[in-house]
Amino acid sequence: MGNAMRRYWIPACLGTEIAEPDSPPVRVRLMGEDLVAFRDSEGKIGLVDEFCPHRRVSLFFGRNEECGLRCVYHGWKFDVEGNCLDQLNEPPEHQFKQHIHITAYPTVELGGIVWAYLGPPEKMPAPPKFAWTRCRKRAAMCRK
Repeated sequence: MGNAMRRYWIPACLGTEIAEPDSPPVRVRLMGEDLVAFRDSEGKIGLVDEFCPHRRVSLFFGRNEECGLRCVYHGWKFDVEGNCLDQLNEPPEHQFKQHIHITAYPTVELGGIVWAYLGPPEKMPAPPKFAWTRCRKRAAMCRK
């Protein structure tokens, strides 16, 4: 059943939880996976594995800065797509950041909710199109 549910867009968190660029990340648990959601400097939303691949430190405690989430333990920085952008603890000639990647899921913000798709990329459906997700104003009025 978990594989079937991963083929749909799933609500991950409220957009207000990560409203500002470079704001602190939030923990999200979806389909038994521990993840963190964050909004980078450009406003793009990332949903990535909670634990840094280097020493398994929680990225929930990471610094959201300059278009990436930086691990506080050794300073590895990841973008919204899970790519390693920087490795502070490695000299430039020994860096292997191009080989490091963490799990990252596509997201879309609709109706004040951050939706995530956890299934295979080639089977990703169109984002949800409920009436209340089409207009942010309308969604805000419904909550009042």
